[in-house]
Amino acid sequence: MASQHPTPRPTQGLWPWLAVDVAAIILFAVSGRSTHEHGLSAAGIAATAAPFVVACVAGWLGLRAWRTPRRLWPTGVGIWITTAAGGLLLRFLTGGGVALSFQVVTLVVLGSLLLLPRLLVSAAVRGRGRARSGRGNQAVR
Repeated sequence: MASQHPTPRPTQGLWPWLAVDVAAIILFAVSGRSTHEHGLSAAGIAATAAPFVVACVAGWLGLRAWRTPRRLWPTGVGIWITTAAGGLLLRFLTGGGVALSFQVVTLVVLGSLLLLPRLLVSAAVRGRGRARSGRGNQAVR
């Protein structure tokens, strides 16, 4: 008997979700630079975002996130922790500031920005599944 769903390709979902993660990191950098009046030049945003983008890509590779890119656990949480911790480490190693307040803000903001899209997609998929299963179970009146 043939499967109803084709076997997922290893990179299926890779690019859209990686793009969402990188966009979230850029939003984090723009927000931080704007809040602290560091200017919003492309070079400045890139310099702020770069350590976190590198850490995010490393997280994607280490977790093989392309297999389940939209899953909140363990993929999303793993990418979040890897991006925040790795980005802070890279920032420290390259002479960037890593004050405790920045570490806390980084953890909270990146957590929100990297996990929220996955949470919303999970809720939407669950809602569609419930709607489908509810249609066939309604009693005839």
